[in-house]
Amino acid sequence: MKKYLQGILLGAAIAALSSAASAETKVQLVEVITSPQRTEFLRKELDEFEKANPDIKVEIVSLPWGQAFEKFLSMVQAGETPDIVEMPERWMGLYGNNGQLEDLGPYMKDWAELSTLGDRAKQFGSTVKNTQYMIPYGYYARAMFWNKKLFAEAGLTEAPKTIDEFTAAAQKIAALGNGKYGYCLRGGPGAFGGIQMFMNIMDGKPGFFNEDGTSTFNEEGSVKGLQMLQDMYKNGWVPKDSVSWGFNEIVTGFYTGTCAMLDQDPDALIGIAEKMKADDFAVAPMPTGPNGKSYPTLGYAGWSMFADSPVKKDAWKVIEFLSNNKQNLEWAKVVGVLPIHNGADQDAHFKTEQFKGWFEELSNPDKYVFVTPPTHLENLGVFYDSMVPTGFQEILLAKRSPKEVADEWATFLTGEQKKWMEKNK
Repeated sequence: MKKYLQGILLGAAIAALSSAASAETKVQLVEVITSPQRTEFLRKELDEFEKANPDIKVEIVSLPWGQAFEKFLSMVQAGETPDIVEMPERWMGLYGNNGQLEDLGPYMKDWAELSTLGDRAKQFGSTVKNTQYMIPYGYYARAMFWNKKLFAEAGLTEAPKTIDEFTAAAQKIAALGNGKYGYCLRGGPGAFGGIQMFMNIMDGKPGFFNEDGTSTFNEEGSVKGLQMLQDMYKNGWVPKDSVSWGFNEIVTGFYTGTCAMLDQDPDALIGIAEKMKADDFAVAPMPTGPNGKSYPTLGYAGWSMFADSPVKKDAWKVIEFLSNNKQNLEWAKVVGVLPIHNGADQDAHFKTEQFKGWFEELSNPDKYVFVTPPTHLENLGVFYDSMVPTGFQEILLAKRSPKEVADEWATFLTGEQKKWMEKNK
């Protein structure tokens, strides 16, 4: 009898374990902007999610950022689509236009924290087909770092609000001599973000194109923006070797006090804050142009769900959890982005002069119009990484005129855009 009862109990236990195992759902999440610190923190947040949702396990697949686009595309083409992907903004058009992403709008209607989600998150997550294919987890927006000590030495008390004030401040600070300059100019790899902002600001138009597909980059205002940068270089208001500076050089130039202004994203703040005292610098909005507006560049990424996921309900639970106020706020602090929920600027970490400029840009969409790159263009990489560095350095070194290079850039971009428009009538 005893053996009989033991057999019954053992069978019941096996059945219970079997039932629990079969009830467990696995959600696969692919991250693409990776670093050991980011992955470790993401795992920590998902461990917290799993503790609250013991029937759901989340598997992280990490792709190295340098090869992420090709590797992820290969996965998708092979039918190995994940349930959730970390989606850079420039990939959303590819997968959204091909009908491979799930519309998150219907899920969001019942989201308890939808009421605090910023309008920018709804706007930027639905740029493809006006459909919410992504919930951004943060923004990489440009704003102006300024060195208070160098400004004070030059008799200046506040950050420039306009382009005229920006060039005047650069001139005064460079006049201090002793290896001090006004602006950390980026003339090497990755230069076009800053160049484009000044061309847009001086032209009074955001972006790259007119409605008919012609590029705006050789319009009179845009050429003035290029001319302004050439003049600053020629006049010695920026370091001479900045003709070849990339990201590391401009950030180093700022925190070592070589130059007093730097336009950059929040991720640059992590390194700068380690090197400078908080009282010695602040971040202001980008200066405005003749029309009273400014056009900072903006990058962002977020969470998207693939439409063929067999576990959509549980995948949404993961996205919802990661996008909630608490988790998003902590994630933003770790990875160096601006959070997505209203009121984040009141958090002790963000309620500082070092974040003030970015939040002012985010809260004033009429004055600060964010610009994202035309990632739908097939040869955009050729333009950014080959044509621009060569042409811009030729301008700085006075080998070609700003108008001549602007015409070359506009001709190329117009051709690319019209080719794309023809294919997508």
